[in-house]
Amino acid sequence: MPNESDVSRRNFLLSTAGAALALSVLPAAGAAVDSTTFSRDEFDRMVTEISNWGRWGKDDQMGTVNLITAAKRKQAAALIREGLSVSLSHTYSTEKFVDNPNPLVHVMGSSGETPGAIAAVDTYTMNYHGPYFTHMDALSHFFWNGHTYNGYPQTVVTSAGAQKLDIDVFKNGIVTRGILMDVPRSKGLPYLEPGSQIHPEDLDACEKQAGIKVASGDMIFIRTGRWGRRAKLGPWDLDKSIAGIYPTCARWLKQRDVAVLATDAVSDVMPSPVPGVPFPIHVLTIVALGTPIFDNCDLEELSETANRLHRWEFMLTTAPMRIPTGTGSPLNPLAIF
Repeated sequence: MPNESDVSRRNFLLSTAGAALALSVLPAAGAAVDSTTFSRDEFDRMVTEISNWGRWGKDDQMGTVNLITAAKRKQAAALIREGLSVSLSHTYSTEKFVDNPNPLVHVMGSSGETPGAIAAVDTYTMNYHGPYFTHMDALSHFFWNGHTYNGYPQTVVTSAGAQKLDIDVFKNGIVTRGILMDVPRSKGLPYLEPGSQIHPEDLDACEKQAGIKVASGDMIFIRTGRWGRRAKLGPWDLDKSIAGIYPTCARWLKQRDVAVLATDAVSDVMPSPVPGVPFPIHVLTIVALGTPIFDNCDLEELSETANRLHRWEFMLTTAPMRIPTGTGSPLNPLAIF
């Protein structure tokens, strides 16, 4: 569970003052930063323009996951040819790093060294919302102008948890066609530098490279190469600078009717290109579109596998932990070829 300082820090980052601070921090040395900005007025108009509120009824809590139909699941299952399964989760580390300020706490209650013990028992404690652990954001995770997805007031998320739009809404799991959008590989790069912005034309280029058209109900995995860069150059503070998605990509997601968005970082580019809005993609997808997000997926093995097989589509399967009132869940998504 997050401690008081963790919660305060998260709330601070989500405030306007936190946004101004994040925008004032210079990116890491050597970072290639795209300075394209997006005005606050443009952002506010886009939130309204792409909104899916009411599309599946005034009481809907599943958002674009409604687009994953039985036919879509059958299509995904038909993609299994090799029977090869690839984990898309990064290791849940117990070590503290600049990009993992709240590491997993793993405590053994009993072990083979415990006198009289007949079983091993352990406890995990984690603050999974953040820049390191692979996790799913429920539609209760973000607010905008006092609301969550589908017009629910943000007050439905109380100190007792999410009374609407909780993670348990997705208890039956996510099974659909997954598509890897390998942005650095499409550019002939091993990874994107922190601060690099991903625009709609970059997603178009990935489609062209893969020979695939993203369709209704698909889940896309956008690779920036974050974990590959980290393995080579070491960790860095993602709150200051990270490659990510530019706000205009939200229109692209709406046009394609993407069911779920996943990236190997925090989805948003840092620093934010929208003054006063620290996480614009989170707002546009979770609040406006009703699209859940998977953050911090590890897409390095997936990239190598897709390139070797020359196949960038696969069956995606995963399910969140069943935690009523939870605003998200740790995950280990699987790509099956």
